[in-house]
Formats: sequence, C-alpha cells, structure tokens
Amino acid sequence: MKKNLILLCLLLGLFWVNAQEKKVLNIIAIGAHPDDCDAKFGGTAALFAKMGHKVKFISLTNGDAGHQSEGGGALAKRRRAEAKRAGTILGIEYDVLDNHDAELMPTLHLRHQIIRKIREWDADIVLGHRTNDYHPDHRNAGIAVQDAAYLVIVPNVTPDTPPLRKNPVFLYMSDRFQKPYPFSKDIAVVIDDAIDKKVMALAAHQSQMFEWLPWVGGGNLEEIPKAEKDQLVWLKELWAKERVWDKEESEAIEKWYPSLKSSNAKHVEFVEICEYGKQPTDEEIKALFPMLGASVK
Repeated sequence: MKKNLILLCLLLGLFWVNAQEKKVLNIIAIGAHPDDCDAKFGGTAALFAKMGHKVKFISLTNGDAGHQSEGGGALAKRRRAEAKRAGTILGIEYDVLDNHDAELMPTLHLRHQIIRKIREWDADIVLGHRTNDYHPDHRNAGIAVQDAAYLVIVPNVTPDTPPLRKNPVFLYMSDRFQKPYPFSKDIAVVIDDAIDKKVMALAAHQSQMFEWLPWVGGGNLEEIPKAEKDQLVWLKELWAKERVWDKEESEAIEKWYPSLKSSNAKHVEFVEICEYGKQPTDEEIKALFPMLGASVK
C-alpha cells in the first residue's frame, strides 16, 4: 500500500512538472488592417500555433478603404473573409473590428475595445505597431495599444471585463522608419520552417497582395499571374527573399539561436520590447518564445 502511494505521488509530481513545462501561452497581435499582423508576425504566429499555443490577430479596422476599385461594406465583407482564411492557414483566431479604414483615431472607445480584447484573451504577449509610421491608422493603432498597456490591470477601467492579474509583455512589430529612432531588433525568431505557411496566409488576402498593393505601389497588374499556384510563387519571391543580415540583425539571431550561424537563417521576424507592460528578462523571453534556440532545417 505504501509503495503504491509513493508511486502515485511520483506520477502526480511528474504530471505537475510536465504541465508546467507545457503551459499554453496566449499571444495577441493588434494591427490596424486585416493583413498587418500576417506580414509582420505571421511566421512566428504559425510556429506558436504548431507548438499548441493560442494566437489571435486583431484588425482594428475593417479595411473598407483599401482598394482601387472596391470599397465600403462590400470590401469590408471581402476582407473579413480573407482574414478568416488566413487565420485558418496559420492555425490562429482572427478578429476584424468594424471601425472604418483610414479613419482610425486613438479614442476612448477604441482603447476600451483593445482592453477588452487583451483581457478576454488573458494575454501573455501583446504586439502592436510603433507610433512612427507612414500610415495614420498604424500610428493611431500603436498609440491605442500603448494607452491600454497599463490599464489592462486596472479594475475600474472597462469594468465590464475582469482585469488581468498580471501585466503582459508588450512588443512592437517591425517597421523600417528611422525617426525619432529606428526599430530595435530585440528578439529574433527564425521562421524558415513556417515561411511557406506565412506566404499562403498572405496570399489569402487576395484583394491586397494581388490587387491593391501592386496598384498603389505603381506596379503593372497585368504582370501578376492569374493561376493560384503561380501567384504563390510570385508572392514568395516578393515577400521571402533571402537576404544578408546586418550587424544588429546577426547579433540578435545568434543571441537567441546560439548554435546557429546567422548566415544560415534565411527568414527571420524581429520584434522590439515596448517600455510599457512587463519588462522581461532574457530567461523570461525564452519561456515566452519557446521556439528560440530550436534547430533550423
């Protein structure tokens, strides 16, 4: 009887340790438009989802202005369906809020929407835009997420949703803007194993990848392939070019993947740690990004 009791205690202990090791993380990325998070964080999101963690993308606008010949409710409906397909491909949830594209402002109403979404998801990690960006929606989305960063733990703010017991880690998705300061590549995630899935998710945003973005960028729409298979090849060449990493990028890659030479990493997503929210140690970052340091095929 005593031996059985000891064995049971050992098994329960092993179960507890295993449960601790397999903690499910909740990650929420908040963009201004229905394809923003896919472009900046789609590969990492796919890796998280494959490992059994929960990821949600949120578009704060419905994208109803992002097209050269369509608009309004019809375009919003189309873009919501595209986001849903992209979420299915990545293995994540995707919410598209019903705020107008190109009219986003960091209002109290928007702040409350964001606070509710972060709380409902019980987020460990929150990602958003930086506030220096060419698009006013991106800038204002970034401000609104920053404004929510402390308030998600304040009970008397948005009291219809229970506050979080802990402040999440807030991160910025990457951008190329230099003023007032350039994006800091604090964390590097090698997404070589997820690049095809990321490209497929981007391709799900048909109205953007093969219509609006080429048009607004001055491209020739006639050059875009018509067949879906050929479109994927075209899009991968555009979005997944192999590149030579600069000094900051190489250092970030080799910091988080010490057994990997940076030149052997083909595709990487970088994020910056926001000054708001929880300030993680390196060990905490490794726990929050369990794919860091993993071998790359």
